[in-house]
Amino acid sequence: MSLESVRAFMADRAPDIEIVELEMDSTTMAMSSAWGVKPAQVAKTLSVRAGDRALLLVTCGDSRLDNKKAKTALGGRVKMLSAEEAQALTGHPPGGVCPFGLATPMPVYFDVALKAFREVVPAAGSTRAAMRIDPMRMAALVDAQWIDVCQ
Repeated sequence: MSLESVRAFMADRAPDIEIVELEMDSTTMAMSSAWGVKPAQVAKTLSVRAGDRALLLVTCGDSRLDNKKAKTALGGRVKMLSAEEAQALTGHPPGGVCPFGLATPMPVYFDVALKAFREVVPAAGSTRAAMRIDPMRMAALVDAQWIDVCQ
């Protein structure tokens, strides 16, 4: 169902963006190699809780969250959601989480490091689906805020 919700979201808001179904899981290293992009260009979506808010944080594939920066920017200690909670809130399985076609509306934040690229490769609601997209456009499509939270 998750891939279908992303397809519907993109068909409505960005029909020119192609979702590609893959023959392998969309891990950062596999995506980087298969798509000929740097690991940093693989846009990974983290499902987290900051204080009492559940939210999505999209970062570069090779980035590490800076806990102090994240706490300051998001207003509370940041903790990863369990796989079950993330899937229940987003509608996407672990490894396929993206900010498109969410089951539950959630705040979305993008780390500023993504602005270094003209194109990033996020998952598309499945561990075996992805797309190429400009990170500025991606953020605009999901009404994301830009913050500095990675090392």
